[in-house]
Amino acid sequence: MLHLRLISPAARTDEVTAVLEDCPGVTNIVVLAGAGRVPRGDVILCDAARESANEVIGRLGWLRSEGSIAAERVDLSLSEVADEAVEEAPGEPDDAVIWEELAQRVSADSRVTWSYLTFFVIATMLSGIAVLQNSPILMVGAMVLGPEFGAIAAICFGLLHRHWHLIVTSLRTLVTGFLVAIVVTFACALAIHLLGWIDIGNLQSNAEVQFIVKPDRWSLIVALLAGAAGVLSVTAGKSSALVGVFISVTTVPAAGYAAVALALADWKEVAGSVSQLAVNILGMVIAGTVTLQIQRRFWPQVGRRSSV
Repeated sequence: MLHLRLISPAARTDEVTAVLEDCPGVTNIVVLAGAGRVPRGDVILCDAARESANEVIGRLGWLRSEGSIAAERVDLSLSEVADEAVEEAPGEPDDAVIWEELAQRVSADSRVTWSYLTFFVIATMLSGIAVLQNSPILMVGAMVLGPEFGAIAAICFGLLHRHWHLIVTSLRTLVTGFLVAIVVTFACALAIHLLGWIDIGNLQSNAEVQFIVKPDRWSLIVALLAGAAGVLSVTAGKSSALVGVFISVTTVPAAGYAAVALALADWKEVAGSVSQLAVNILGMVIAGTVTLQIQRRFWPQVGRRSSV
């Protein structure tokens, strides 16, 4: 269930409550006349099944400019009428994509922030160390830490809705993250190379992580599967599944490998890791966009979505 808090101009409150009463899956409707101060108006509270959220938001979209709409997840609801509302709503809760929620999430993930860059740098440096230490376990840790999928999901969303500004912003965020992380990792790798801690031999004795620089048909297949799974986990709010996606694809490891190979001037390994990175990103973008398209057109909540 979702808990909705609406602020409506007093003159249109009856219109709002009529919409809520008409939408399947909406219950526990409460009207607090005159309770809103900024903006001024009546406060309307209700609970809605996830499957009904798109219809409610779509039909009350005018409140964006004349009032307010806020939604939060309900972790515990002990109510027979709420259970009946969920049963009445079309489809299943885990299948419902709340498009306005997804739009806000991908918009936030498309921005370059200090925390985003920090996680990117740390993850890439860990993957570089994993290459030098021939450590698959450390490589998995770097993969889990990588923050790049948020920007990839934003690109998929932008492609689906033809939001070109979002696509450009997300691409810039993705490229900036990889460039900053690779440059920092390259500088560190070059420094320890000049100190004599590592040499070209480290790249010739890392059989456990050589898959990173050997893209093939399986790399594309894994990227496609990971892109589909990643989008499903984001839209369904399954964070545990998203961790599995991070472990499946070698985007951050490829960036770390490329940085170390650059520092050691091993151009063949640089080319292999860059190719692996490109294949993974392309595969995830294709599969993620197709998955969103399928969810929008063929899943049970179709026809009950907002205009995002």
